[in-house]
Amino acid sequence: MSLGYSSRHEDNLEELFALPRSATASVEDHGFSSLKTDEFGAKDHSQSLQMKDDHKCRPLWISPDGHIFLETFSPVYKQTQDFLITISEPEGRPQFIHEFKLTPYSLYAAVSVGLNTKDIIDYLGRLCKHNLPTSIVKFIEECTMSFGKVKLVLKHNQYFVESEHGEIMQKLLADNIISGTRKRIETEADFKEATDRIIFKKTARVDVVVRAAQIQDQTVPMETDNTAIPSDIKSYLDNVDDDDEDDDPNTEVFSYEVKQEHLEDLQRRCNELEYPLLAEYEFRHDTENISIPIDLKPTTVLRPYQEKSLRKMFGNGRARSGVIVLPCGAGKTLVGITATCTIKKAAMILCTSAVAVEQWKTEFCRWSTIPRERIGCLVSGQKDDIEKAYIVISTYSMVSYTQQRSYITEAAMKNLQTREWGLMVLDEVQTIPADKFRRVLSAVRAHCKLGLTATLVREDDKIQDLNFLIGPKLYEANWMELQGKGYIAYVRCIEIWCKMTAEFYAEYLRTPRRRRKLLYVMNPNKYRTCQYLVRHHQSRMDKIIVFSDNLFALRNYAITLGKPFIDGDTPQSERLNILANFKRRPDLNCIFISKVGDNSFDIPDANVLIQISAHGGSRRQEAQRLGRILRAKKDNVTEGYNAYFYTLISQDTEEMYFSTKRQQFLVNQGYSFEVISNLVLDVEYNLNFSSKKEQAQLLQKVLETTDSDHDTENPTSHFGGGPGHAKSSLGRGGYSGGRDNYTKSSHSLAALSGGDDMTYLEYSSPATHNKKHQHPLFNLRRK
Repeated sequence: MSLGYSSRHEDNLEELFALPRSATASVEDHGFSSLKTDEFGAKDHSQSLQMKDDHKCRPLWISPDGHIFLETFSPVYKQTQDFLITISEPEGRPQFIHEFKLTPYSLYAAVSVGLNTKDIIDYLGRLCKHNLPTSIVKFIEECTMSFGKVKLVLKHNQYFVESEHGEIMQKLLADNIISGTRKRIETEADFKEATDRIIFKKTARVDVVVRAAQIQDQTVPMETDNTAIPSDIKSYLDNVDDDDEDDDPNTEVFSYEVKQEHLEDLQRRCNELEYPLLAEYEFRHDTENISIPIDLKPTTVLRPYQEKSLRKMFGNGRARSGVIVLPCGAGKTLVGITATCTIKKAAMILCTSAVAVEQWKTEFCRWSTIPRERIGCLVSGQKDDIEKAYIVISTYSMVSYTQQRSYITEAAMKNLQTREWGLMVLDEVQTIPADKFRRVLSAVRAHCKLGLTATLVREDDKIQDLNFLIGPKLYEANWMELQGKGYIAYVRCIEIWCKMTAEFYAEYLRTPRRRRKLLYVMNPNKYRTCQYLVRHHQSRMDKIIVFSDNLFALRNYAITLGKPFIDGDTPQSERLNILANFKRRPDLNCIFISKVGDNSFDIPDANVLIQISAHGGSRRQEAQRLGRILRAKKDNVTEGYNAYFYTLISQDTEEMYFSTKRQQFLVNQGYSFEVISNLVLDVEYNLNFSSKKEQAQLLQKVLETTDSDHDTENPTSHFGGGPGHAKSSLGRGGYSGGRDNYTKSSHSLAALSGGDDMTYLEYSSPATHNKKHQHPLFNLRRK
């Protein structure tokens, strides 16, 4: 029995799990677009918002359109931020003013962790500098009126509908469809008691229990001036613990048992009546699925924010499905392992690559007591016997694959699909909304789903789908706060503008747009800047990663500099070998990686990242790449920084536009980018391509390439283990090879345009491939 759904309803997921229609409108839909705007588009609220007398002591500005602004220098900043993270979505968090926005989904997440309408409105009113806008009150009331009032709980191997509100239960059971899903009581005594009225079972809440190791927090509490805190806020904070839910153990909960075969009918009908069901798993009373022998090791120490995120998941003693957002390098893997140790049921871990699968297995052995032989890995190059495995780790592509499989893989997949899993952990959960990967949710039956990510952002509009595919966002950490406490590295972000040489720029202006990228990536001045930075940081004994989406540039840069590289064609064993040597060998301090290293590559010693080519304007990719060097560093701090993130940009090209767009997410997190427009290169480094002759030879080599030579990653290469060729070997002298080593392959237009990334895929209709059916305007555009 599972809280998931069956594959036959896969096409109707949005209809089944989407929020009620009355709650999906934004705050602007409540009649506030009529406010007068000035010539710059700003709205004037001076007449509608009345400031309080002690407004200087209160931390919030709340706009009638749902935007909330928080002063970080307020004495109640910490408590206010924790509250806002629960009820709203972070928009931007620079140093002094943070911006949040109320949305239906954020309020849905708030009530799912125990907040109610009255508490949300009351606390916002106390914190606000002015009278709370009536539009905000109305919006919160409409969005939370029915949210969180009814739950679907799996306990004692049976499903129950639960609610603290008897009148709501009466209303639901008065509906013919819902009453038909109720499992009738069959004992003679119960029949006598059930005459002419509805019987509810009364249960008590479970105490908050989170299995976590000793909490260690070495930070010094911020001193606050209590005299500056208004009395109504102070009294509220004295009576409320922001880390615990307002749960009374003696609260009576009305419930009735549901027929398992009618679960989907029940969920759909409750949605239509605007009482969406919150799914919870009472794992302690699951006697059908055996408990596995797993626990955290005594030496394991959780950080405060990790423990807080787990409280949101296990706040009432049950397991909630949802998403936890933590920065790269902040310990998302340990959160997933602790959740597995808490539930103590068989768990399925899904990752984006085979390298990540091996890293998860290593971390399970490092932090937990699970026997290594009880962890099974299922990837293209490694198929363990998973029949007796308590923990199975695989990739999204392996589970979602729909074509013909080998006999061994087919048997393993049948085992996965027939078993019931207590927990499914989805690493890099932002990939799930893709049409290809959401199949895993129907292929694997899991009672609880936990999504982990650092970048809850996509370039399409599917990120909100996670609210019904997985669950609400349970917790999101502040990157700058974790950096200030030393939990992640202090990163200096630098963008270096590299002038295009005259010959390359002339060719750039007359080259078709689809081939321009190779010219500004192979810009000799960009190459020389990269070589200069590599040698400079090598002299300091730093560990350097160079990223490039363009395969031609990746291989040429690496071969010319004598460094190993990893791309989609690199076999799994060679990837692990390169990464292991990079971590351990002091003489190997620089590697080149394509986009296969964007996600889940754990390289803790790396502290310098150089980006020479990226995927258009992808904000997610920029943040993920920064995350490769975000793991906390113990030493080597220079000028307040212990990690460096360089982005090399060819000046006066379209790359400058994409760079600005990519940085948007990190800027909203509080990072700032320094721009160096004229970097002086040290001639002592004897850099390559310094002469006109060398630059002309490089240009000729670039012009001779075909489209397949400088294509981006093959779609299957994101997940590793492809049939690629081992065209290189790891050695002190670097890689040998030339253009003859490159293989040509055909790709779709989606691959050529970068659509093979994990964000989305776009396909054109067959008619667009025939020029006879195209307007002449589009024929001109293709030239």
